[in-house]
Amino acid sequence: MTSTLDETTVTSPPAAPRGGALRTVLLLVIAVALVLLGGAGAVALGIGRSSSPSADSVDAGFAWDMSRHHLQGVQMANLVADRTNDPLIKSLGFDISATQTNQTGRMQGWLSLWGLPQNNPNAPMAWMGSSDGMSGMAGMSMPALPAGALMPGMATDAELAHLQSLSGTAFDVEFLRLMIRHHQGGLKMAQYAEQHAQVSAVSTLARSIAETQTAEVGTMAQLLAERGGTPLPAP
Repeated sequence: MTSTLDETTVTSPPAAPRGGALRTVLLLVIAVALVLLGGAGAVALGIGRSSSPSADSVDAGFAWDMSRHHLQGVQMANLVADRTNDPLIKSLGFDISATQTNQTGRMQGWLSLWGLPQNNPNAPMAWMGSSDGMSGMAGMSMPALPAGALMPGMATDAELAHLQSLSGTAFDVEFLRLMIRHHQGGLKMAQYAEQHAQVSAVSTLARSIAETQTAEVGTMAQLLAERGGTPLPAP
């Protein structure tokens, strides 16, 4: 015995969203997931809690000043691709640019979570042993610099202009000289923050920066010697 279905009782399945609509839905789902994951990760790392670091804390000072220091390192590293054919220098420049861009993004993200501006309203390096009453580790306490002053290891405008004018081996040598000094200048900031930051994620990043840049200084010193160059005086 056969039966027939009443056509009036058949409910057609809803039409699938068009490509653009489906893509929009997926993007919204992904965006919400990322926000939730990011918030959970921030809480797990001790970031974004009610007791956020203040503007005169080691955590905020490190995030401000190391971001600015890193941005100049990225600026120099980004010159490498167009000014040398040396594969070792190209690889080094790419690694420095990628690493320090990522780290700068993390530090600027922390500042946003803490409700602080992206630019340091205080004197550079005032957070190193002066704002919290700590004398710091031996030899690491640094005097606050005048507003806008270059931090240790940073290149001057004249040095950057000279680097941009070079190519080939001459560029490689000058790049290595400036970057070695740049890394050396940021080392004390990283070591101080590793010891004194209150947020665990900040001290962890500071330790990673100190370890990575110490290793890179050794590598760059060897590359510089192989190319007949001599290092600049340490800052």
